[in-house]
Amino acid sequence: MKKARILLSAALATTLSLGFVSCSSNDSDNQVTDENVVADDASALSLVNGVYSHWQPLSSSFSFIIELNSNKLISFEGEESEAGPVNSRFEQEPTTWYQVKIFNHLLLGIAQANEAITTINNSVEAGKVTQAGYNAAVGKAKFLRALAYLKLAQLWGEVPVFTENGGSTTERQSIDNVLAQVVKDFTDAESLLKDYDGDPRTPSKQAAQALLARTYLVWGDNPLSAAEVQAIAAGQTDPQFTKTDSRLEKAVEYANKVINSGLLALDPDFSKLYGRDYESNKRGTNEHLFTIAHDGDKVDAQGNHQTHCSWTFPFQNGENGNGYTQNHTEVADDNLYDDWKREQPNDKRLAETYLIEVKNPEDQKIYHYYSPVYTPINGKGVDQSYEDAENLEITKNSVDRIEIRYAEVLLIKAEALVQLGRNSEAAEPFNQLRRRAGIAEVSAPTFEQIKREWDYEFTYEQFSVFNSYRWKDLISSVKKVASYKHFADNWKTALGNTYNADQEAYFTKVHNHLRAKYNNVRGRHYRQPIPTGLSGEDLGIAQNPGY
Repeated sequence: MKKARILLSAALATTLSLGFVSCSSNDSDNQVTDENVVADDASALSLVNGVYSHWQPLSSSFSFIIELNSNKLISFEGEESEAGPVNSRFEQEPTTWYQVKIFNHLLLGIAQANEAITTINNSVEAGKVTQAGYNAAVGKAKFLRALAYLKLAQLWGEVPVFTENGGSTTERQSIDNVLAQVVKDFTDAESLLKDYDGDPRTPSKQAAQALLARTYLVWGDNPLSAAEVQAIAAGQTDPQFTKTDSRLEKAVEYANKVINSGLLALDPDFSKLYGRDYESNKRGTNEHLFTIAHDGDKVDAQGNHQTHCSWTFPFQNGENGNGYTQNHTEVADDNLYDDWKREQPNDKRLAETYLIEVKNPEDQKIYHYYSPVYTPINGKGVDQSYEDAENLEITKNSVDRIEIRYAEVLLIKAEALVQLGRNSEAAEPFNQLRRRAGIAEVSAPTFEQIKREWDYEFTYEQFSVFNSYRWKDLISSVKKVASYKHFADNWKTALGNTYNADQEAYFTKVHNHLRAKYNNVRGRHYRQPIPTGLSGEDLGIAQNPGY
């Protein structure tokens, strides 16, 4: 635990300095100890809430890995050497900022959760914290620690496991050991936390059950070991898909716990899920199950950059005044919209996922996002509740980040049942999503239909790479960009469009990123590189294959 405490020292010192002052060694009453750091139930919960300081910076950062490392998103964030474009082109390295940021903040959050659990345990023994206070605080700490380990395992595979009971911060554990810790923590959280009360910002028993269902689906699809990644690291061939049925059964079991609680429901209107007016179930429907709060302000550096990066410069002219200023992340090409419209033209989710026309509330003009002008806008990165210029979300970045909603629970159940060969049983949860979307129901969904439904329901909600890792189709899915409009070298003449200077420059970048994705994706990209520390230091953790 010594190194974990070293990792945490700066953050913990800042936290303590806000409310406590340590005097001379002779004034023992004013010494900082577990008993006066946590003097009651409220301070125990406050200590755990400090863990959120490591989740707050990660909202957009997850998208820069999970969506950019796919066929769905590209990045023009600054120069081509910046971390966004590097991820977009599958050129990430151990020093790439988004990998550094996510990995380190997740580990710091784990260390802070460990510290909080130890402190609260000592305060319980000293009679400072009640059983109810312990349940709320430690339940939340274990919930957040489990979620951090789940993200680490999905993106980096084998990672160190350390808790309040010990462990190494450098020795990598097997995938099974990491996910076993995730299950243990979520199971403990399930037993400690209260039932869901409609507030998704507060972890609940049902949120823990939902994330247990997610964990067992991930585990049931047999995540690759380091040795398996090593075998394919340099090539462009996907590994074989395999599964473990007993874990998929557990995914169904935990999904059913959430469903049978009767506390969650789909919002009947898909368009009322994304935006400040709709967050925290303000409409009275309980679909948001767990969210990360972002209050934000009018400074770009604050708030939820999952929204900021998707629509960084709305309605602003480009360099020559003839196009739009490029956002930090962009939809990869028109095909993502076109293919969906061709397959499911009546799907109500399409218009919320891809915006091709947006009215500027300042001048009431309609702005078009489709070639030859631009690619569509990621609608889920826009506050879809705004009605006037003052409420335009880009000025505040204060939309909460949705980690899990009830729709995912239904689709987890449906997918696990299909993988278990119980396709007809999967129809009921599967069709709940399709009924809301206004598209045809299916009597026995196939695995391919399940996969497509994840796109219909969750595109740009930070699932793309995670699902490709599970289904073992990362390389084949990325290579679909070969069919996109601007992939071919002769795109300027083949498409029959006329481009002004800004538009040609934009689509030239699109072309270059699509080609780079196709050429660069490799088996090693089933893992992210183990990064350096936040200051560039070596963390002492063995590197992933191929980096």
